[in-house]
Amino acid sequence: MLKLNNIGAPKGANRDKKRRGRGPGSGTGKTGGRGHKGQKARSGGGIPPWFEGGQMPLNRRLPKRGFTNIFKKVFQLVNLDDLEARMDGGKVDGETLKSAGLVKYADRPVKLLGRGSVTKAFQIEVAKASKSAVEAVEAAGGTVTIAG
Repeated sequence: MLKLNNIGAPKGANRDKKRRGRGPGSGTGKTGGRGHKGQKARSGGGIPPWFEGGQMPLNRRLPKRGFTNIFKKVFQLVNLDDLEARMDGGKVDGETLKSAGLVKYADRPVKLLGRGSVTKAFQIEVAKASKSAVEAVEAAGGTVTIAG
């Protein structure tokens, strides 16, 4: 019975692989279809896609501006609505936020932001918090401790 999984290729569709550099009778002997000498004739030779033919490369032509501050502190952000949805109140710190899936790293600084609202009483310990977030947590009967 003819099915899609047992249909063979038509006659002449599959050819043998070209055997390069196997003598003059093969049609691709000696230089193996690479021509004579030059960068592309060499083993491992070839021009990378970013090569611009020897002209000054784009990344060296463009002016350099600014710098990257290696001492920059990067915070993991947590919003109030995320806390309300994923946690049941009580103590909140890096470990509990990581186990709830709200931050990726327990040992990196966390900043609490004020999007949304809270109804549960949280005892939150973070490195930084926005003013509106602190007010919302305290209005719900919780506390925010800045430990940093």
